[in-house]
Amino acid sequence: MDTTDAPQIIEHIHHSLSYTPYDVKWVPCSNRLICMGIHPNSKGALQVFQLNRGKIELTNDLNNLPHGVKCGTFGASSFEERHLATGDHSGKLNIYDLEYTPGNINNTATTVFSQQAHSSIINCIDGIGGGSQASGGYGAAEIVTGGRDGCVRLWDIRVPEPILALEPNAATASGTVNSLSKPGNAAVNAPTPRDCWTVAFGNSYNDEERCIVAGYDNGDVKLFDLRTNTMRYETNINNGVTCLEFDRRDIEMNKLVCTTLESRIRVFDMRTQHPTGGFTSLVEKAHKATVWCGRHLPQNRDIFMTGGGNGGINIYKYHYPANRQRILPSGPGEPENPPMGVVGNLELLNSKVITTQPIVNLDWNADKEGLAVLACLDQTLRVYIVTK
Repeated sequence: MDTTDAPQIIEHIHHSLSYTPYDVKWVPCSNRLICMGIHPNSKGALQVFQLNRGKIELTNDLNNLPHGVKCGTFGASSFEERHLATGDHSGKLNIYDLEYTPGNINNTATTVFSQQAHSSIINCIDGIGGGSQASGGYGAAEIVTGGRDGCVRLWDIRVPEPILALEPNAATASGTVNSLSKPGNAAVNAPTPRDCWTVAFGNSYNDEERCIVAGYDNGDVKLFDLRTNTMRYETNINNGVTCLEFDRRDIEMNKLVCTTLESRIRVFDMRTQHPTGGFTSLVEKAHKATVWCGRHLPQNRDIFMTGGGNGGINIYKYHYPANRQRILPSGPGEPENPPMGVVGNLELLNSKVITTQPIVNLDWNADKEGLAVLACLDQTLRVYIVTK
């Protein structure tokens, strides 16, 4: 890899924490960021930091949360409200209003919504419909959660119960065969289901269309169409799925990045679905360890960054093929074969090992191109600048 003209990865801020961080997010339209995690005494940690002239300042500290906070999103909130939706270790979905009083770091956030969403830890969360096209603003504001109980649930905070649930089927001991159902239809005495590790919204290019994709610890990837209320596609990629993200959620499905255990990154071309072959994909080895997260650059959907278990970050650029569809020749007298997608290739722009512990989450700033924040298991919060 020639890094002469590659994007440079520059550390801007290195901040030590007193707890283990799980997730980190930029507060929309601001110079603030939020770090979520768990203290050694199992209490939840949620801190708001502000960047100020090259330094980071703590502006709000919610240090009395009863349970560790595993994940969070601003996706279902407008830029004016900026409500943070979180999932915690007890299975609760909470939405906080984090507007604070300057000079007082011990503000207690107002809880806008709180509901027992899962029977155990909520591993992942995503939101959509926050009122702007940049955040996937088409359609109603919705939140999707995935938990250790194997369930994926869709929430509209105007009602207290989930509006849709994907729950494990009692027919299989592995819990890998699932069915869409209305809430409350969970199987009784069902065997232990597979953990749902990641969820993401996509395909929200108008007020009707919307999809959810979910990844499980056994390698299952399932795509659910919310308009037709059906499972549109499912496959198994042989390794536990740690992160899923569409390159853009407010356009027709284009690309899906999937990071997994065993040092794998898989990129699906989502424009063409073959009736039997499904979506085409490419596989890339990276980090020589688990790839924990992958996030697309908001200003350029063909560039994404991954965080690895080796403490490194990789920056990739996706190159499209000359033709995104191909049709296999059919025999004499046979009908024409349906089109099949053609996947492109990945170019590694740069990589850098920045710590000895895994990088479990990262987030790009939507307003400042190349500004990223990373959460590391060495109990540090790092802000990086990526040039070019």
